[in-house]
Amino acid sequence: MSLALQTFLTVKDADAALQAPGTRYLGGGTLVVRAANEGDVSVSSLVRVTEPSLSAISVSGGRAWLGASCTIAAVARHPELAALAPAARAIGGPAIRNMATVGGNLFAPAPYGDFAVALLALDATVATEAGEMPIETFLAGRDTSRAIVTAVGVSLPRAESFRFLKVSRVKPKGVSVLSIAALLQRAADGTVTSARIALGCMADRPIGAKAAEKALLGCKLTPEEIAPALAAVGEGTSPITDPIASAWYRAEVLPVHLGRLLLG
Repeated sequence: MSLALQTFLTVKDADAALQAPGTRYLGGGTLVVRAANEGDVSVSSLVRVTEPSLSAISVSGGRAWLGASCTIAAVARHPELAALAPAARAIGGPAIRNMATVGGNLFAPAPYGDFAVALLALDATVATEAGEMPIETFLAGRDTSRAIVTAVGVSLPRAESFRFLKVSRVKPKGVSVLSIAALLQRAADGTVTSARIALGCMADRPIGAKAAEKALLGCKLTPEEIAPALAAVGEGTSPITDPIASAWYRAEVLPVHLGRLLLG
């Protein structure tokens, strides 16, 4: 089956074309092209945009805007995005990072989408032609979204407040068993004053660990005080089963790896 490719100069024109049945957006191609090569016949036409702003990265006042077509490799090497570099470098190998895009990672099904896990923990904003929305809202409705993502906005964290961990069987570029991102704000005495924890592979898309976040408030990062958070981290999750790991295994090792992340 052949695929038609339409190229547009603006997001507005591409958005209109994307409404046609059987049409998908083509960013880096690591998802949609692979699906086509594997025999997905639900797509008959691809749409892409050459608008330069989609590949831009801007940093100002502690906040970064990442164009949706910006590659993961560009994020990893950008000098002002050092806080995001560990999550970016966790995406595949160099060849994949040179193709995969920030926008595409938002749509990646588990066990992929590790960069989106980091963005969720950082409470990022997703922009389309229609406006902006919290990333949590976007992820919840991404399967029905027909709007092209134009950019992702994120407040850059202090290095000591943001933590990211990808667990895989093949290092350094294996598929995730799970991934965890945490943004922790602490008082001078080390007490956690706010917490954001995001999980990958614990549902079909990145999700927040609300119960664990709540349990961490007022705690210091010691084995004794984080124990309630580790016990609660699985609440509301629905781990996937795939050739990499079973849902049971992911649920069992999640508290172990969260503990390592928090105490590391």
